[in-house]
Amino acid sequence: MLGAAVLHAAWNALVKASADKQLDTFGVAIGSGLIALAVAPCLTPPAPESWPWLVASALVHILYFIFLAGAYRWGELSFAYPVMRGGGPLIVALAGAAVFGEVMNGMQWAGIGFICAGILALASGTHDRRAIYFAVANAVVIAAYTLIDAKGARASGAPVAYALWFFAANGVVIGVLGCVQRGRDLAAYCRRQWPRTVLGGTLAVGAYGIALWAMTRAPVALVAVLRETSVIFAAVFGALFLREKFTRRRLFATGAVLLGLVALRL
Repeated sequence: MLGAAVLHAAWNALVKASADKQLDTFGVAIGSGLIALAVAPCLTPPAPESWPWLVASALVHILYFIFLAGAYRWGELSFAYPVMRGGGPLIVALAGAAVFGEVMNGMQWAGIGFICAGILALASGTHDRRAIYFAVANAVVIAAYTLIDAKGARASGAPVAYALWFFAANGVVIGVLGCVQRGRDLAAYCRRQWPRTVLGGTLAVGAYGIALWAMTRAPVALVAVLRETSVIFAAVFGALFLREKFTRRRLFATGAVLLGLVALRL
């Protein structure tokens, strides 16, 4: 899952470094969908019981991109991203017992608390209320599709195939949304930047594919919170490649996340 977090942070850093972040986001979704379509037919398909969950996840992701755009319109990336990624796992942890009957022990709750606190600490400061509303709403959406996909992956009997078909469906849904919003600009961008879309799509498929597989092997709350340590890796990538400052606050936040990881291993 830490490897998945690195992959997730890498494709987000790729989007952040782009000149047109909306087109790049659409491009990554389309690229991941094409990669999934090339591989998925070669695998045993997921069980029919998982198909409704797959469709539901693709539809919920429409809200994800709408709220994502709103959060980034009114707030900085360094604020919106930690709130969205840090709030989701906490909601999943609270809902996990009711949805999956997975009860965390004291040390696991401590680890989840440290990691979420560290992630949210990256977003401290004064910000536009509209950015807060969009970011918090998207945290709920992230929690929702995490629970939906956990159900789907477990019902599928083939979590890797489920992940690939999810990306195929998601690529279609987001591709249609991108065409409606940006039209010919999107097609021209994908033709011009196809290596970037393929790279971003590959990273996205790898990151979420690992997460869905892990949800069939471990409690969903632990998988969700480990996945969101991507915020720390994103901060490191920002400092190394995007000339962003790795402030004292980020250093302390990183320390809190590391304490949480240690707690989860005890």
